[in-house]
Amino acid sequence: MFDAVGELLAVHGMHLSMDAVAAHVGCSKQTLYSRYGCKNDLLRLVMQQHVATTTAQLTKGDSRPLRQILLEFAIQYLEHRNQPRIRQTAQLFAAGANQFHEEARTLYNLSGEAVRSQIAEWLQTEMARGRLIHDDPHFMAELLISMLAGQDFERQRFHVPHRDTPEKRRRWAEFAIDAFLRAFPVPPSGIPGLR
Repeated sequence: MFDAVGELLAVHGMHLSMDAVAAHVGCSKQTLYSRYGCKNDLLRLVMQQHVATTTAQLTKGDSRPLRQILLEFAIQYLEHRNQPRIRQTAQLFAAGANQFHEEARTLYNLSGEAVRSQIAEWLQTEMARGRLIHDDPHFMAELLISMLAGQDFERQRFHVPHRDTPEKRRRWAEFAIDAFLRAFPVPPSGIPGLR
């Protein structure tokens, strides 16, 4: 079901209707309403799946080296965001935001803001474990996302050369993660949390 909604979002954007979903999956609109509630409830579930996929590498208590965890997250984030369906959906949401103000805010909070919050929560845990120097985890999460995105999504939007292969995205992910870890290193031993 959620994959079907994702496919339709890439075609209809904010104009997606429950009629279109019902027709696409071959059930009645009433069945959709009884199973998933209203359109906003269905979109909330789809966005939760999107966030879970995006942040799947950030599991609490993971004992792997921090660079490895962050690099795997960065690669997953970039590969997910670069799927044609995800790119198309983002472009349609951006195009419809002026017409659908409330829906745009809701979708942003359920996707972009939710990803930032998940990352911030994970960073807070890593700070408490002494694996990152203490700072504002929400600012750190936003900085990390900005570093990963760079200007590449803008380049794609304007149809100019961009990082169009997994190898190019991986090189960028390594650069961004190494820069992030230099900015927020492991605290000096004996002075936990000191910045």
